[in-house]
Amino acid sequence: MLGKRVKAKIVVEHRKHEKDTGSAHVQIAMLSRQIDELAKHLKKNPKDHHSRRGLLKMVGHRRRLLRYLKKKEPSAYEKLVKKLDLKK
Repeated sequence: MLGKRVKAKIVVEHRKHEKDTGSAHVQIAMLSRQIDELAKHLKKNPKDHHSRRGLLKMVGHRRRLLRYLKKKEPSAYEKLVKKLDLKK
């Protein structure tokens, strides 16, 4: 679970305009951070299957958002993947 300050920082870094909080860019960045946090948790707690399922759902959601972004804005997709250091 990300705190308010962390979420606000991610939104400021990835928003398109002043009031943007829900664009694909912001959602992908937020999911990527949550996925990283949950992956760390699961390394310490390998039997936590409930959280593992949540992780898989988040990864699938991020994949769908990335696919959408790649289709709509290929240049923005390339920039975001590079900035977040994601595999294509």
